[in-house]
Amino acid sequence: MSSTSKASQRINALLDDNSFVEIGAMVTARATDFDLKQAETPSDGVITGYGVIGGSLVYVYSQDASVMNGTVGEMHARKIANLYNLAMKTGAPVIGLLDSAGLRLQEATDALDAFGTIYRKMTDASGVIPQISAVFGSCGGGLAIMAAMSDFTFMEEKNAKLFVNSPNALAGNTTAKCDTSSAAFQSEKAGNADFVGTEDEVLAGIRRLVSILPANNEENLAFDECTDDLNRLTAELAGCVEDTAAALTIISDSNEFVEVKAAYAKDMVTGFIRLDGVTVGAVANRSGVLDENGNITEKYETALSPEGCEKAADFVNFCDAFDIPVLTLTNVTGYKACECSEKKIASAVAHLTYTFANATVPKVNVIIGKAFGSAYIAMNSKATGADITMAWPTAQIGSMDASLAAKIMYEGKGAEVIKEKAAEYAALQTSAQSAARRGYVDQIVEAADTRKYIIGAFEMLFTKSEERPVKKHGTV
Repeated sequence: MSSTSKASQRINALLDDNSFVEIGAMVTARATDFDLKQAETPSDGVITGYGVIGGSLVYVYSQDASVMNGTVGEMHARKIANLYNLAMKTGAPVIGLLDSAGLRLQEATDALDAFGTIYRKMTDASGVIPQISAVFGSCGGGLAIMAAMSDFTFMEEKNAKLFVNSPNALAGNTTAKCDTSSAAFQSEKAGNADFVGTEDEVLAGIRRLVSILPANNEENLAFDECTDDLNRLTAELAGCVEDTAAALTIISDSNEFVEVKAAYAKDMVTGFIRLDGVTVGAVANRSGVLDENGNITEKYETALSPEGCEKAADFVNFCDAFDIPVLTLTNVTGYKACECSEKKIASAVAHLTYTFANATVPKVNVIIGKAFGSAYIAMNSKATGADITMAWPTAQIGSMDASLAAKIMYEGKGAEVIKEKAAEYAALQTSAQSAARRGYVDQIVEAADTRKYIIGAFEMLFTKSEERPVKKHGTV
C-alpha cells in the first residue's frame, strides 16, 4: 500500500495504529482496450484489507482517485466483493471510503456487472453486518447507490459530492443555483447523509459509531463498562420536553449520545445512547432546540411529518435487525398539515407504525408530554407492542386536547360549560393517571427518576423472546 496516497492515509487515520493488513495489493486491471494496456493500475484503484478500531475487527476499502480516477471496473469490484465475503464469514463491519469518478467506461459491460456484484454482496450483508460509507470526493451514478445501500453514510463537508444525476443535468438547475450533490443538500434536504464534517471529523465519527454498534446481528448486545451511577437523578430532564436530543444526552451513560441524521427532519430525533453500558437505539419527537443557556432557538410542530416518520422507521428497522433495544420519548399531538405533507403522510405513518409493531427487540416508551390520537399510537405505543410504557405525571394521553374535545361535544353550550367540561375531560380522559387506570400506562415516573426506571425496564427485558407469524416478509 502506498503510504502517500490519500486513500491509504484515510485508512491509517481511521484504524488503530499499525493495525491495517492489505489484501489484494498486487491486483491490476485485466482489461486492455482503449489504451488501458498502457495505463498503470496499481491495486486497480481501490485499497482493501482489514484492521481494528478500538480493538474490534473491521474491513475497509478505500478508493484511490489517483489511479484511473478511482473508477469501478471488474477487478476493482472483485476486491470489494472479496472483502464482503470475508466480513460475512467473520461477522465484522465493512467500511467503504468513497472517492471515485464512477463507472470505468473502458470496461463497459464488465464494469456494469461489477457494480451489480457489489450490490448483491451488500444486499446479502444487509442486517447481518453493519455497513458504513464515507464520501470524500465524487460519488455519482451507480456509486451513489452503494452509499445509499449502506446503513450509515458520512460526507466530508466541502469536497464530497453525492449524486445520481449531477446538478447540471437537472432541468433548469445548475450547481451555482442549487448544488444537489453537496453535503449540505444531502444531509439537510435529502436525508441521504447521516453525518457531515471535516475529513478528520468524519474518520473520528466512524470510529465512534463503530464503538457503539454490535459487530454483527448475532452478537447479543454492544457492551461497554458503565462508570455512571445507575440511579443518577435527572431533575433537569423536565426542562427538555421540547428538545429531546438534550433529554437523551442527559439520560445516557456519561451523557454520550450519537445522533443519526441530525440535520434532517429535526422534528424527529434518532440516535444511540448507552444505558448501564448497553447500546440502546433512541427515537424521540422534538418541538424545539435549546441553546447552551436553555433558550429555544428553533421551533417545530408537535406533529409527525413524512420525513420524520421515514427517518425513524429506517432507524428502528436497523436496531431490530441488530438486536438493539429501542427507547422512545413521545410528545406528539397529530400530523403535519400541508399539501406537500399530505401526499406522503399516510404511507410514512403506516411505515413507522409497522416498523415499531414488527420489531421484536425490547421496546420502552416514555410519554413526556402530549400523546394524542393515532399519531401517538404510531409512536411505539402499548397497543402496537411496546413492552413497557411509562409516563411523567404531567403527561396528557388521549384522542385530542381536552379543550378541543369539549368544544366539539358541547358546541353552542357557552364558554363556562365548555371550560367546565374541558377540565372534567382532562381529568377523566387525558391524564396520565386515567391512562394508567385503564392499563395503557404501566408506570408513572417523575422526570428526575426516568433514567433509573428505563435502565430497570431494559434489564428486565434482557432475555425477551418474541415469535411472529411465519411469512417471507411483510409488505408495508
